[in-house]
Amino acid sequence: MPLCLFPPGPDGLPPGSLCAHPHFGVHQRLVHAGLTMTPLDELPQAQTAIVFTTRSRAQTLGAVAAALGALAPGGRLVLDGAKGDGIDGLIKTLKQHLSALGTASRDHGKVAWFTRPVDVPGITRPWAEAAAPMRGADGVWRQAGAFSADGLDPGTALLLEHLPPANPGTVADFGAGWGGLSLGLATAFPAAQLDLIEVDAQALSLGRRNLEHHSLARFHWADVTRLPTGLDGYDLIASNPPFHASRKADPSLGVAFIQAAARALSPRGRFAMVANRQLAYEATLDGCFAQWDTITQTPTYKIIHASRPHRTPA
Repeated sequence: MPLCLFPPGPDGLPPGSLCAHPHFGVHQRLVHAGLTMTPLDELPQAQTAIVFTTRSRAQTLGAVAAALGALAPGGRLVLDGAKGDGIDGLIKTLKQHLSALGTASRDHGKVAWFTRPVDVPGITRPWAEAAAPMRGADGVWRQAGAFSADGLDPGTALLLEHLPPANPGTVADFGAGWGGLSLGLATAFPAAQLDLIEVDAQALSLGRRNLEHHSLARFHWADVTRLPTGLDGYDLIASNPPFHASRKADPSLGVAFIQAAARALSPRGRFAMVANRQLAYEATLDGCFAQWDTITQTPTYKIIHASRPHRTPA
């Protein structure tokens, strides 16, 4: 049974593949295609492992280390990725430590084959360590591959400085990541139930660690734009919506977050978000809320507060 780590979807995977992917949407597509899933840290032994590159070099090399640990000696490691995700540099790095069987160009990327030696190269240990959750000097857990893995991003920090005056009973962080915004929300509203909703299971696990002492925090592995029943009626929703599905900006993600917030708020609920200043969300806000304002803006960011959500947001 071949292992497939971080596959972008079910198309082209070998029959009977055992897959690992932290993204909720991709995970669901793989399951619906009839593929079996496994956690990345619980890989069984295999003869073949395919690692698909991610946007994080450290995360990809961590997956390579995990795959080599699962492969039997003489097993085959396949690296598949796009040039935009640094596949050429990754292949060069692996060739320094593994026997390469061959490479092939494919669309806008490459595929390379390697043999797992009897003794796994020692370099895989620092690869695994660099990809693992790490606790910073500030006590916060972060991990390679997560948004703003080096610390709280300036946009989220600005949002926390301009939260709406409120006394909410229920609060949601849409797209919680490792919990940077949620930590601030827990401080600002310590008596409120706080729901962290995040599409990436690895990022959500960091949120669990970072909010472990906040007894009113709940954690949901889910797609904000397709929330399950019960995640609604919030008094306050705060968000730093993503606007990249890949390396190309995609404002439709932010649009979907705004629409989801309007659906999930209570009638008197409030929505607070930060967005890059150039992203045009005004028409969406008009269609989703009876009232909204740009509270402040910098050359890079704008903070928006919205209220009185329409019951059927446009």
